[in-house]
Amino acid sequence: MSFVSYRFESGCARITLTDGDRGNPVHSDMVEELFAAVRRASADSARVIVLSAQGRFFSVGGDLAAFASAADMSNYIDDLADSLHRVVSELVRADAVVVSVVQGPAAGAGFPLAAAADIIIAAQTATFSLGYTKVGLNVDGGTSLLVHSLGLHRSLRLALLNDAISANEALATGLVARVAPDGDLDRVAEKIVDQVLAGPAGGQAATKQLLRATADAAPESALRREALAIRTTAGDPDAREGVGAFLAKRRPEFAR
Repeated sequence: MSFVSYRFESGCARITLTDGDRGNPVHSDMVEELFAAVRRASADSARVIVLSAQGRFFSVGGDLAAFASAADMSNYIDDLADSLHRVVSELVRADAVVVSVVQGPAAGAGFPLAAAADIIIAAQTATFSLGYTKVGLNVDGGTSLLVHSLGLHRSLRLALLNDAISANEALATGLVARVAPDGDLDRVAEKIVDQVLAGPAGGQAATKQLLRATADAAPESALRREALAIRTTAGDPDAREGVGAFLAKRRPEFAR
């Protein structure tokens, strides 16, 4: 089964998460395909990379069933975090303008994956949430980079209380560039793509890199700190309890 599709046409690379029936969960096979697709877009000299998803969810986040069934959950999550960070780094460093099209909830690792884009277009009913501490883990996948867009205390609220923000709240923070009625999302996204493709490739690439460097000169450092942290929390009994409780649909009983 393929979890990611790739299509390149007229300077635009379209990368789509295709496991919509399951909510596009993040697991090792999916991330491997996603990384290959992003690398392929660079090889094709894409001017624009459009990241979208099939189904009701952009992504439900980490595949907790895969976590629980792994022979060593801590090692599995550690390896997955490293792989996902490579994807985020490639998107941030790419010369192409990255546009994410978020048609539904982007949760857990799906949130920073969508937010790794330069321009985020969201449907009116889209939501953004983290949920890592709900299952005993720390934030990961580029979440710490969100502080530049959301601000420190809003980021802390989302990370510690597991709240969700609406597309309109995300628009008000500047994280989301456009909010479109659900039925108009694709048209609005295509208008943005056309606008980018009509612009100067060299000027856009240089501008992206300059602004990214000003916001965070070393995003890989933040990703590395996340990886080191999740390596520890993934081996903690609270993580095993949190993942097990989520799958069993019961309230977790974390160590006090």
